[in-house]
Amino acid sequence: MPDPDPFWWRDAEPARPRKVEGGIQINNTRGPVARTWWSQRFLSVLESLGVGGRLSRGRTYARAGQIVSLDVDVGGATARVQGTRPQPYQVRIGVPAFGKAEWGAVAQALAEDASYAAALLNGEMPRDIERVFADVGLSLFPSDARDLAMDCSCPDYAVPCKHLAAVCYVLAERFDADPFQILAIRGRHREALLEELRTRRAAVPAPAHGTDLAEVMDRFWVAGELPGALAGPRTPPDALLDQVPRFPIEVRGHEVRELLRPAYRALGSAL
Repeated sequence: MPDPDPFWWRDAEPARPRKVEGGIQINNTRGPVARTWWSQRFLSVLESLGVGGRLSRGRTYARAGQIVSLDVDVGGATARVQGTRPQPYQVRIGVPAFGKAEWGAVAQALAEDASYAAALLNGEMPRDIERVFADVGLSLFPSDARDLAMDCSCPDYAVPCKHLAAVCYVLAERFDADPFQILAIRGRHREALLEELRTRRAAVPAPAHGTDLAEVMDRFWVAGELPGALAGPRTPPDALLDQVPRFPIEVRGHEVRELLRPAYRALGSAL
């Protein structure tokens, strides 16, 4: 009689992943995940590196909330993703972090342009911020496959596997809500960058032709001299009626414009 529970059956994994209570999931249930240009750019970079075609494998995981935990910090993100086995898989997405000198060059370039500093202080990512990084010889997003590390403890040989792909989707939505997390994985957290921008902005000299607002605050709200009375030809108050086409109807045999004329003249004499 055959063994009702052969070894290959006992070791086989269930077809569906184990349900996670309170797992991290993306909010978008259909259509594109990324809403902002920077999150779209993040996903497009993955596609350009040859892994984008396999990202869809993790969309179901990301929408089902299979991610148990996710930490974004300097050098990338680490996560635990629940699959079909009892223990969640360990997932890591890594990018090289910039050093102090490199971030100093970026911060100085951002501080010298008031529009960049204003956007970042407002919690937004300047659209051409990639050019700022490029001008100092850096790349904000991974530039090639060597600039992106992906690891998962699952037995799937494909990179990214569905667990890695799920984390990519959740990261893209995290970036939508907080673009500073993109900068964090490159080595500079929000408060540290904003504080450095404020310090560097204060040290940027004012334009030679400009005036420091602090020097004119005592007279900033003081009105100048009022202009004299305007002189010119006096227009009759009922002149506007002469520009109105004749009404096709009359009121008790009188043209409407003529009925209105006394009222216009009365208003003009009252001013």
